[in-house]
Amino acid sequence: MTGERRKFTREGEERRREALISAALELVAEGGIALATVRSIAERAGVTPGLIRHYFQSKEELTRAAYRALMDRMTAQNLAVLDSAPPCAMSRLAAFVAASLRPPVVDAGRLSRWAGFIPTLRRDPAMRDIHEATYLHYRDLLAGLIADLPDPPPQDRIQQLSIACNGLIDGLWLEGCALPENFGPDELSRIGVAGVSAILGRDLTPYVPPPAQVAGKEPA
Repeated sequence: MTGERRKFTREGEERRREALISAALELVAEGGIALATVRSIAERAGVTPGLIRHYFQSKEELTRAAYRALMDRMTAQNLAVLDSAPPCAMSRLAAFVAASLRPPVVDAGRLSRWAGFIPTLRRDPAMRDIHEATYLHYRDLLAGLIADLPDPPPQDRIQQLSIACNGLIDGLWLEGCALPENFGPDELSRIGVAGVSAILGRDLTPYVPPPAQVAGKEPA
């Protein structure tokens, strides 16, 4: 019984922590980091400001956790496509790139949240470290998928190629989130896969999986 109570408590605390992070992300999307005060986060989450301090020592710690959660969720949703991708390395890379440029990763709300944190990177070294770590994690995933290709590029070229591919994907992601009406159905992912194909000198376009049907509201 004691073990069950402990598990229930941990799960409850984790849900409350996630609710605080989600509330912070909503407020950042609506008005930037300045709007996400301890009081406003508490009101949005339906708790007292004092409860926030049970989980986070400061507003800065909470907003850093929110930024990390935002980036980790996007990467996790991106990675999820590999669970159902064929084992062929070309298929896995094509699926990963396409997922980076499709909903739920491409989403106007996600752009608002991400942009709300960017002004803090210069003045908050801890936030910059989170930004760097999540960027490098995504880039390393790309590098690993490139390295798995048949007759892969030389090792000293793989990082350069992953940086170039990441830059292309980031630019398309920004435009797709900001101006979704400017792109036809699944056009963004097709452009992205074609661009990565050109960078790598490998035609990935025949390996792109069809868009998955996404139901319901995605997490922040």
